[in-house]
Amino acid sequence: MLSSSSVAAADGSVPVPGLLPRRVAWELLQAVASGAYADVALERALRQNPMSGADRGLVMELAYGAIRQRQWLDAWLDRLGKVPACKQPPVLRWLLHLGLYQILRMQRIPPAAAVNTSVELAKTGKLARLAPVVNGILRAALRARDAGMVLLEPEDSAARLAQAESLPLWLVEQLLVWRGEVGAELFARASNQVPTLDLRINRRRTSRENVRLALEAIGVESTPIQSCPDGLMVTGSPGDLSQWPGYQQGHWCVQDRSAQLVAPLLGLQPGERILDACAAPGGKATHLVELMGGSGEVWAVDRSAGRLKRLADNAARLGGDCLNALVADATNLLAVKPSWRGSFQRILVDAPCSGLGTLARHADARWRVTPLQIEGLVILQSKLLEGLLPLLSSGGRLVYATCTIHPAENFDQIEAFLGRHPELSLSQEQQLWPDPEHGGDGFYSAVLDLS
Repeated sequence: MLSSSSVAAADGSVPVPGLLPRRVAWELLQAVASGAYADVALERALRQNPMSGADRGLVMELAYGAIRQRQWLDAWLDRLGKVPACKQPPVLRWLLHLGLYQILRMQRIPPAAAVNTSVELAKTGKLARLAPVVNGILRAALRARDAGMVLLEPEDSAARLAQAESLPLWLVEQLLVWRGEVGAELFARASNQVPTLDLRINRRRTSRENVRLALEAIGVESTPIQSCPDGLMVTGSPGDLSQWPGYQQGHWCVQDRSAQLVAPLLGLQPGERILDACAAPGGKATHLVELMGGSGEVWAVDRSAGRLKRLADNAARLGGDCLNALVADATNLLAVKPSWRGSFQRILVDAPCSGLGTLARHADARWRVTPLQIEGLVILQSKLLEGLLPLLSSGGRLVYATCTIHPAENFDQIEAFLGRHPELSLSQEQQLWPDPEHGGDGFYSAVLDLS
């Protein structure tokens, strides 16, 4: 019987070990290059291709690693091949990325396995005519690696960091302005690390220590997150989280440590009426319910019915007895619900943003976001703030949060908003940057109080 990772060779004669996870990773690279979101494409691919836990992990490591390192891998293709990376047929380019990533970045992969599986994929993937090209470039990469060859560094500091850390040049140029060389390098390093797996414990159903002990009993180690009273960081290989103790019972959910800090900023009081204006998929909405102890009234609004369905599923598992959901555009919510004027003591605006603080978690985001898109997001964020402010009651609090590090979406946005509304006061403001040492996404938050 073949293992889940073995697939018959192109001629149907001899099984090739390890081909399936590499084929799935290659298909993921092609899907993302065509516009698919990496996390959605990965979830679909794993559902359609049953594999062992080790093979599932290999798919994720190969695909996310090659996506993150796209620019760096292109530089190696330019160095080793006769045709520049940008002129390669896309399907070939992504296959070469897959092979180069294994050779140049993954010491645990035997060189022969990286080369042979890539060549076999070329044959089975209808690139038989180009299989010798794949073989030649990857063997050239092996020789270059063994000889200690390195990429030629651009003279410009921004271009040099962009190539070394595989980041868009426009972003690196901005980072150098915002953070200087040291800060830009720290951001780049954090963006290329495998993100931490953080859990938020549902304090209404259990305790952090009980969850830690339950995980320890099945061989999963975890440590408390000091900055988050309900947070646990899982160490080691996670496996299938839905099979862990406490998942089905709603004892915990996955939420980054930086995101866990947002809901408490509202300073919730029992019995209050709360609005989460951009709520799906529900991490912060369910956190609000937990912090409220099930009392009061929490409204979760999102304009995507599909994403609200995910929120409802999460709430059902975690216990959302005071949570209500509404499909609506939060920029124009007062027109839909005129009775809501001045009726919420607390409003959370977890605004749509560029997500530049989550590049480690969302491998494809760095290639998806553009300065022009950010300009559009800034307009949308402003409309959200203006549309939601009339719903806040006198003496109420509005928290604006994003998972980005771009000043135009954060400090500048709130400064302009406060300039238009002197009735608001800024009581707290914080920009968290991705931390390569301690973990956590980049997050911004501003706490605004209405007089």
